Amino acid sequence: MRLSRNSDEVKAKWSPDRTWEGARADSWETGTILDRTPAERQTRDQRLESISPVSCPRILNTNLRQIIVISVLAAAVSLLYFSVVIIRNKYGRLSKDRKFQRYLSRVTDIEATDTNNPNVNYGIVVDCGSSGSRIFVYCWPRHNGNPRDLLDIRQMRDKNRKPVVMKIKPGISEFATSPEKVSDYISPLLNFASEHVPRAKHKETPLYILCTAGMRVLPESQQKAILEDLLTDIPVHFDFLFSDSHAEVISGKQEGVYAWIGINFVLGRFEHIEEDDEAVVEVSPPGSENSEAIIRKRTAGILDMGGVSTQIAYEVPETEEVAKNLLAEFNLGCDVHQTEHVYRVYVATFLGFGGNAARQRYEDRLFASLFQKNRLLGKQTGLTPEAPYLDPCLPLDIKDEIQQNGQTMYLRGTGDFDLCRETLQPFMNKTNETQTSLNGVYQPPIHFRNSEFYGFSEFYYCTEDVLRMGGDYNAAKFTKAAKDYCATKWSILRDRFDRGLYASHADLHRLKYQCFKSAWMFEVFHRGFSFPISYRNLKTALQVYDKEVQWTLGAILYRTRFLPLRDIQQEAFRASHSHWRGVSFVYNHYLFSGCFLVVLLSILLYLLRLRRIHRRPLWGGSAAALWMEEGLPSQKGAGAL
Repeated sequence: MRLSRNSDEVKAKWSPDRTWEGARADSWETGTILDRTPAERQTRDQRLESISPVSCPRILNTNLRQIIVISVLAAAVSLLYFSVVIIRNKYGRLSKDRKFQRYLSRVTDIEATDTNNPNVNYGIVVDCGSSGSRIFVYCWPRHNGNPRDLLDIRQMRDKNRKPVVMKIKPGISEFATSPEKVSDYISPLLNFASEHVPRAKHKETPLYILCTAGMRVLPESQQKAILEDLLTDIPVHFDFLFSDSHAEVISGKQEGVYAWIGINFVLGRFEHIEEDDEAVVEVSPPGSENSEAIIRKRTAGILDMGGVSTQIAYEVPETEEVAKNLLAEFNLGCDVHQTEHVYRVYVATFLGFGGNAARQRYEDRLFASLFQKNRLLGKQTGLTPEAPYLDPCLPLDIKDEIQQNGQTMYLRGTGDFDLCRETLQPFMNKTNETQTSLNGVYQPPIHFRNSEFYGFSEFYYCTEDVLRMGGDYNAAKFTKAAKDYCATKWSILRDRFDRGLYASHADLHRLKYQCFKSAWMFEVFHRGFSFPISYRNLKTALQVYDKEVQWTLGAILYRTRFLPLRDIQQEAFRASHSHWRGVSFVYNHYLFSGCFLVVLLSILLYLLRLRRIHRRPLWGGSAAALWMEEGLPSQKGAGAL
């Protein structure tokens, strides 16, 4: 079927008096097309092909749109994925980062305390010992509001980055007969602290004056007189937070508990579990019989051998029955209803088992037994320099004298470490009963494979000052080094000392009694406390993370454990008025990613819509041109026919 009109009508259009524009207009009416020159026709065809969707296959046009949409969606999904990955990696490493930051804060805690920061709080502890008194100033930032976390207490440092510590002599017990002078005696320490603590913080800074061994030996009446003078005069001259309960004589048990708290706090054993490879234990705190057991970090035990006494403290399970005088149960958390920080610690203090006191006991018994033996046998052993008593616990060939009741005994060392150990064994006062330690005191079983202990004072001095073996304890290596030292002539030891081959704080007294104290420490640890020779989890230390650990740190941590309640209440008040602050960082990232995706898709749809609207008239015009090029009427004309 032919849709164009007859040829005669077309020819009539080409009359000479007709213009090209008129003929072209008629051609649109008749449905035919009149071409221009071949060059113009070629140009017009190229233009039509460039704008006509027919010039390219429809399937390619569809795939192009699909590729654009898929690419945008892929970009959006990739953005969301990488956001999730970054957040997950960020928070996956957060626990390690927090632990690393806490480690750095302990290892590199050498920056001066920012006294201009209003969020920093302060606390003061005075350790009134037998030989002197020391004051420690501690500080901590505002509590984070989590009742499961403890205060982050650390030692205050002055502008020169030195710890704010001061010591005075003599001990406070020297004022037993003149208690009215005690406040004047302790004033220099408090003046020192008041110069470092910001004035605006004085009224909210707790002050604790805790007295130890020197005051314990005094009659109770003298103790009360000294404490009464402190409680009366200090509030008159200083604005620190100082109540009646802030000045007291603490027991050996309390001192041991504070030392245990201090070392475990510095080691981070009271923090939450953050890594799978950390040593953990399952415990059932007291009062939680009907609740599930708690999984938390394994705590470390302590061994502290001073000059007069020796202490041991370690955590015991609830199933282990221990006498009340040997057990301390306490909650370090600020919420008494939370049992996460409830601990049961076995604490035992042994007077007379310190290094110096043990040597004195040894000499007293030696003096009594030797004179009795001389009287029975008619000998003069030890009574003259020519016939000295051969002491296996002194270095080889050293000469020494001991005096008692106006009499003098002459000694000469033989340096026999094994014989010295054998001589000291009766001083342990062990009984035949099982589960007993020094003096026959009950000792709960220790799971040696899953335990860790830190040894302080003589445990460190005996291994490090002379033998240079401080740190991880190895019984076999220690025994060999001690034997070699004891068997070395005193003249050689003196020469090494003069050349500075020993620790800087080692003196001649340490060199003279190193053999004895090494044997004493070995016997107390292995025979007294029954640690096996193969035990490898003892670390002898003077400092932990480059900081000297004092029981005063544990004391202020325990006595300020309820202070976070104030910050928690403030945080709860803020949260009740600012709910939006409770949105976590993770959800903010998800919200941002979702909003970004919605905006991106909206822009994409808008651009596609504009393109469709823009191309709609072009499609119509190009289709008519195509029909005309083929010599056919347009769709509109065809429809009319």
